[in-house]
Amino acid sequence: MKTISIMIPAYNEEDVLEQLYEKLTFVIEAIPNYDFELLFINDGSKDRTLEIIKEMRETDHRISYIDLSRNFGKEIGMMAGFDYAKGDAVIIIDADLQDPPELIPEMIKYWEQGYDDVFAKRRSRAGETWMKKWTAKTFYRVLQKITKIPVQENTGDFRLLDRRCIEALRTLRETQRYTKGMFSWIGYNKKEILFDRNPRAAGETKWNYKKLMDLAIEGITSFTTAPLRLSTYFGFTISLCAFIYMMFIIAKTLVIGEMVQGYPSLMTVMLFLGGIQLISLGIIGEYLGKIFTETKHRPLYFVDEYNNEKVMFEKKERHYESKGI
Repeated sequence: MKTISIMIPAYNEEDVLEQLYEKLTFVIEAIPNYDFELLFINDGSKDRTLEIIKEMRETDHRISYIDLSRNFGKEIGMMAGFDYAKGDAVIIIDADLQDPPELIPEMIKYWEQGYDDVFAKRRSRAGETWMKKWTAKTFYRVLQKITKIPVQENTGDFRLLDRRCIEALRTLRETQRYTKGMFSWIGYNKKEILFDRNPRAAGETKWNYKKLMDLAIEGITSFTTAPLRLSTYFGFTISLCAFIYMMFIIAKTLVIGEMVQGYPSLMTVMLFLGGIQLISLGIIGEYLGKIFTETKHRPLYFVDEYNNEKVMFEKKERHYESKGI
C-alpha cells in the first residue's frame, strides 16, 4: 500500500495536540488502502508539546516525531520534515486546527488523479482581524506584480505534495527560506481546492506582526530583485529632477537677476535625498545580508531526538546520503 505522511510542525501547542490527534485519526481511519505516518516536528517547544507527542506515540505506532535542538522557525522545521518523511506523498497541516483535516480525502483523490501539488486556498479567514486580512491581501498583490513566478494568493502551507515535489524541495537548501514561494517555484501539476479557515482551536498564535513582516520581506527578497531595481529608478529620477532644478536656478539667477534663496528648500532637498539614500542602502543591506548568511554553508538545523533515539550530526548526514542528498 502507498504511504502518506501527515507532517505537523508544532511550537508550544500543548493545548491543541490531543484535539488534533483525535480529528486526524477519525479522518484517516475512514480512508482505506493507505498507510499513514503522523510526523510531528517539535520546533524547540518550551511547554509539554514533546511530552504529549511521546505519550501518543506509545499507543499509536503511526506517530513519528523529530525534536529539533532549538527553535529554528517553521520554515526550517518543515525542511526537517521533508528530510525525514517516509511517505509517497506528504500532507502539511498546522497543529492549531485552522486547517480542517476533513479535506485530506479530497486531497488524496486529486493526487490519485495525477496532481502533484494539491493546495488548499482560503475562501474565508475566521478569527483574524481586518488588519491582518488587509495586510495579507496587500502583500500577495505586491508580490504577484513584482515576481516572475506565479504566486498563490490566500494559500498557506496546507497541501498535499507528491514525493517528486518533496525531492525537489529537498534540493533547495538555502538558509533564508520562503517555502510558500518555493511551492510555486518548483512547478509541477497543481490543483486548487477551496475551504473556509477556522479560528484556532486553542492556544495563541505564534505569528505576531513583526514575524509576519519579517516573513513578507523574506518572500520579496527571495524571489525578486525588484526592490534593487526600484532603488535604481529612484536614483535616476531624483538625479534628473535635481538637474532640471539646477538649470532652473541658474537661468533664474542669470536672466532675472534674483538672488538665490534657499535655506528651507535646501534642507528639504537634503533630508529627502538622505531618506532615499538610507532606503536604498537598507534594500542593498537586505540582499547583502542574505548573501553573507548563505556563504557560511551552515546546516539548516540539528535534530536532538528522532523517535526516542538521540541523533548525532554524523548520523544525520548519513540519513541525508541515504536519501540522495
